[in-house]
Amino acid sequence: MGVFTNKPAGERAATRKRVRFFRSALLVLALAVTGALLDPSIIAPFGPTATRPERISASFTRCGRGRSMACVVDGDSFRLGQRRVRLIGIDAPELAGAQCPTERALAERAAKRLLTLVNAGDFDLIGHRFQDRDRHGRDLRTALRGTTSLGDLLVAEGLANRYMGSKSSWC
Repeated sequence: MGVFTNKPAGERAATRKRVRFFRSALLVLALAVTGALLDPSIIAPFGPTATRPERISASFTRCGRGRSMACVVDGDSFRLGQRRVRLIGIDAPELAGAQCPTERALAERAAKRLLTLVNAGDFDLIGHRFQDRDRHGRDLRTALRGTTSLGDLLVAEGLANRYMGSKSSWC
């Protein structure tokens, strides 16, 4: 109590409240940052949270049009052989189960653009060590060509939104 001895009782109580508030705020901030680092939809995997890059060099088609070992399902997912891959951190409109004609049209554009992007050359898939798969069993990955995220390109072009834990309405 040496810090408070020369202050009146009311002032000491106010100082203790400020200190408690500051400590609580730091704890909340630390928890938020930790949560963001562990959630690949918020912060892409990097450093010790990232898996080794997996180099992909394949010729992609659209899924459902003939047999292919590599095909694009929609604007945020594709298949590689038996694997299903979902791009981390983005939400593209759904082709299957579109809620309105606007969503269906945008979903078609997003899928076509992803097909163009994955066929533009080799790219790397990087996973998150703490969240490797989603609830549907799809591999969660960031797709990078050099330092450019293919998902970020789709967001920048208005064909996808940042995924923050829930789906967006496209209608």
